[in-house]
Amino acid sequence: MNIKKENAIHNIFDHFEDYANLILSQLSILEKVISSGSLVIPEEILKELNINEDKSDKFEVKLSEKIVDTIVLQKPVASDLRKLMACYQIVINLERIGDLVIDIVKFIPRIKESETYNRMSEVIYNMLLVSVNMVQKSLLSFINSDKEFAIWTIRNDEVVDDMNHKLIRKAIAKSRMSDETQQLMFSFIHINSIISSIERIADHATNVAEASIYAMEGTDIRHHNLENETNEK
Repeated sequence: MNIKKENAIHNIFDHFEDYANLILSQLSILEKVISSGSLVIPEEILKELNINEDKSDKFEVKLSEKIVDTIVLQKPVASDLRKLMACYQIVINLERIGDLVIDIVKFIPRIKESETYNRMSEVIYNMLLVSVNMVQKSLLSFINSDKEFAIWTIRNDEVVDDMNHKLIRKAIAKSRMSDETQQLMFSFIHINSIISSIERIADHATNVAEASIYAMEGTDIRHHNLENETNEK
């Protein structure tokens, strides 16, 4: 491997670890928000989250561009190419995790029933802890080439799904709500699952459209205001 190629690849993985730590920091802040059980999030925490989210967006675009440029210009060997492509996919997923942190933080103040949230906050917190652990283990798997961590993460995806159903049912069952109200709650949960799944489909369609524009024009429009760009043209 020539020195220029080696330096380019090392530079990418150094920046990748910085980006991973930024997203893990966002998840850590979210843990504190959820564990507080409060529907009011302090302004300084919101400010920190939003500043980090802006950094995340810029980080993701720059790191993705570095990976593509290194693949095109340096022509890495097969093993390095696979790792760079994996890094590219992980970066995209880390950015999505960062987006979800912000989404969750936005939803919390919209909840009007503090008593209901208090009953559910422990369930949510436990699920979050497992999910954050999965993110940590999956990143360690990639950084340290540890297959066992990867297998552990994949297997625990089903654990989180199971916690979702069991813990929410347990929390509702232990509440003082009437049977009719409990059934209504379950219905809302199932409806929300359907809506969330449809939303994810739309998100993936948007990703495909953005990739299509990139293929046609070489322009990365992620995190840009499309209306403004359309008006400028």
